[in-house]
Amino acid sequence: MTPTPAVGKDTMHQNPPPLTTTTVTVAYAGGDERRGPVTMGQANMIRCILRDDPTHINIHDVWPVPEGTTSAAVTDALRALAVRHEGLRTTFPHPPGATPVDQVVASEGTFTVTVLDHAELPGDPAEYAESVARAARAGRFALDREFPVRITLLTVTGQPAYVALAFSHAVADGSAMAILREEFAELLAGKELPGLTSLPPVDLAAVEASPAGLRKSEASLRYWERILRTGPQEMFAEPRGRRPGTDEEARQLTLRSRRGARALAGAARRTGHPEATVLMAAWCALVAHRAGQDSCVTAVPSANRFHARVARSVTTTSQDALLHLDVRVETFDALVARTWGAVLNAYRHSQFDSVRLWEMIDRVTAERGSHFGRDVVFNDVSALPAPLLGTDAQERDDAEQELTWGPPQALPTRLLAFTYRTAPQLHISLWAAPSVFTPEEAEGFLSGLVLLLEAAAAGDVPMEALAEVTGVRPAERGPDWLRVDGCWVSPDAVRETLGRAVGGLPVRVQVTEASGAEPYLTAYIALGDTSLTPTEAHRALTALIPAAGSGVLAPHRYVLVENPPAEPDRSDAWRRLNTIDEGTGRSRQV
Repeated sequence: MTPTPAVGKDTMHQNPPPLTTTTVTVAYAGGDERRGPVTMGQANMIRCILRDDPTHINIHDVWPVPEGTTSAAVTDALRALAVRHEGLRTTFPHPPGATPVDQVVASEGTFTVTVLDHAELPGDPAEYAESVARAARAGRFALDREFPVRITLLTVTGQPAYVALAFSHAVADGSAMAILREEFAELLAGKELPGLTSLPPVDLAAVEASPAGLRKSEASLRYWERILRTGPQEMFAEPRGRRPGTDEEARQLTLRSRRGARALAGAARRTGHPEATVLMAAWCALVAHRAGQDSCVTAVPSANRFHARVARSVTTTSQDALLHLDVRVETFDALVARTWGAVLNAYRHSQFDSVRLWEMIDRVTAERGSHFGRDVVFNDVSALPAPLLGTDAQERDDAEQELTWGPPQALPTRLLAFTYRTAPQLHISLWAAPSVFTPEEAEGFLSGLVLLLEAAAAGDVPMEALAEVTGVRPAERGPDWLRVDGCWVSPDAVRETLGRAVGGLPVRVQVTEASGAEPYLTAYIALGDTSLTPTEAHRALTALIPAAGSGVLAPHRYVLVENPPAEPDRSDAWRRLNTIDEGTGRSRQV
């Protein structure tokens, strides 16, 4: 569901071409031919692979080759890994236009290694190898037939130096790449690999389909549904914002800060909570503060490798954990304490049938009259081995604090952050949608995060002091904006969108503020000679909401009248009209 940014810049065009390029075909045989349903993680990633830009969804790694290793030893090690791990021998057959539901493990086959031989490698060999691997991410993997790893061997006058790899995310994630990198190094060192202790994908799918696995998935779906029914439908609901799900291009903004690393460590020591929890609390506090929300809803990709049977599986197990953190506490320390349990709960509910999840999302958002756009994503990959993060993620450790702008990429979220390192420097890359963050505001957000951590390292921070401490100001909304059903809503935007949905018929949206209860919206529609029901009006509106302006939530009730009143700007005039039909427009009452 998330684009996976490649850290660093593409430098291939700056490098001299190799002396020769050859393709070596490597045959493998071993293991059993097997077939079974896809795992939940595979199904989730296959959905993304079929939809997203390959350069965003494919992943890559670079494996250094020890000096003196022969090319034959490299290909032998690669062959051994393919035989050892069923996931690397897996394809996903499916009819044209259909989504794969099964996986097939081959007992034998071939893969190719592209050998680029050089007189010498460019000035920064590791960065060059990184750029080769990153370039191989381009092009969608043919799930039904292609070996799921694109392999390039970089040599210097025949001597192997690096293996650059691009993986299909359907068969590997960051943890799987780390396992393969480790085993590749051990094979080249002449070590015997231990027996496999974690399940291959076909067996993992069987566990997921067991009664216990299905109960876990059902619990996750219920957890997500509660958030989708009660949480804010968009974090950045403000006049200048676009709808979540409306892609924009955003430039990468990277923070490298030794100040931030010291502050994070200090805040963790002072509060007695892990650094990851403190950083998540700071992120959620600042996002909710900037958005003017009482809670922060953020997707947190989870490796889902908590059990020994999955810990070292070479497959993709990553799925989203959805964190809904209520920030209505007096102090930052109280929020950190609350974050610990909330994050654990989110991770507990991050394994699910992704097809059923999206069916549920469609159903719930239609009933609520909202849209789920995965507005905010926070991906902490600092626990991964440093080589997996690319050469650029390991450079410039001496930066006391710097912010640098990188290239743009399509952004299907409003705010995306990758935490690459937390020591000896805090290294975070941020992609912030230009519709809600100017470049200065994006820089201020990351700088404000460091300021919050520094304040938290020194002592507890009142939540009401976030603007003063961080310099980050909450979103500005006009006086007509109000909270409805836990969401910031603009009645004018609702009226305009509903008017378009019903073909330009006169519409009035009334705000009813009952004592002791949240306001709710009632829409009056003057039909004239048009035939329309509340259900049809609601269906037409919800079809427009994903691409509508920010702040649009479907009214709780639709009242259909014949003609508009003589004074259409007066709500009481609409209420006095004869009603032709009325209702919620939903099959489920809200």
